[in-house]
Amino acid sequence: MLLFTTDGNVRPLEHTGGSVPVDRGQAIRRTCSVTSADVSLIPRTATDEALIYGARLRISRGVDYGDGTQELVPLGVFRLDSVAGDPADGPVTLAGKSLECIVADDKLLAPHRSTGTVVGAITTLIQRSMPDAQIVSTITDVSIGSRTWDVEADPWAAVQEIAGAAGAECYCSADGTFVIATLPDPLTSDPVWGVEAKEGGVYVSGNRGMSADGVYNGVLARGENAADGAAPVQYLAVDDDSGSPTYWSGPYGHRPKFYGSSLLVTVGLCQQAARVQLIAAKAPNASGDFSSLPNPALEPGDVLRVTHPDGLKELHQVQSFTVPLDVGGEFPIATISAKEDA
Repeated sequence: MLLFTTDGNVRPLEHTGGSVPVDRGQAIRRTCSVTSADVSLIPRTATDEALIYGARLRISRGVDYGDGTQELVPLGVFRLDSVAGDPADGPVTLAGKSLECIVADDKLLAPHRSTGTVVGAITTLIQRSMPDAQIVSTITDVSIGSRTWDVEADPWAAVQEIAGAAGAECYCSADGTFVIATLPDPLTSDPVWGVEAKEGGVYVSGNRGMSADGVYNGVLARGENAADGAAPVQYLAVDDDSGSPTYWSGPYGHRPKFYGSSLLVTVGLCQQAARVQLIAAKAPNASGDFSSLPNPALEPGDVLRVTHPDGLKELHQVQSFTVPLDVGGEFPIATISAKEDA
């Protein structure tokens, strides 16, 4: 774990515990809480405070082989937001948020107009607050209509709306890179990890359930942009798989979700946004929550192959998890969908 102070120094940080929660349902996807016995971390003067305000934490977890070598996986780059503890005896608790918070907190001081393409408009907003930010896109870039955000608007919310025009999402990855991507389809994506309840497996405990809450079988994407002189357009994407439990013409009935933005100026843009968003909208027809041995390399949206103690095999898609920063800590995982795996 490293602490980057505002004067450019890098300081190894000895810690005694903590955790890194990761949740794709939150605007700020990663947060951290770290405990340390080092009471010198608590600011005592204005100079100390200046070094901390704007400082960053880079957290990793992995294996120490005992011979001076390590194999580490990044867990996140965080803006340090608070330091508190007993100044005499400790412990000290450090809390931070991943780098999306820098964009979100830099509210607009003047109206901002986005136009061009999805990737270009997102890049402009992120680099407005972080000129050196690295942005990686895995989507097919598309043109968008214009959209103006007013003074005091949240630029990170604007980024998400622009990404939504391509049926995508934007987030900061564990290595501090901003990523523009779509949620993987669990039925066509290869599992990244096997969680098995057997000797040598990493399965600890689990449960499975079903709920219709938040499950949609249609997405109506609509766009209207008078400023660009574009006529209203829309497209309805539905679950047309007759073998699906959420089949549009089946017993589940019609449960549409709506998405509207002035960025959508053609039927083609509406179609793409609706179809990609439908994958996530209909996904949680089953859910599972389980604990395993820690895997710090996971990302929300990853597909897992889970084998329960009774032999039931399922494909799970990760919604959230919490990585412990102490040895042997629990590793709970919540999923947004679970499908039986042949």
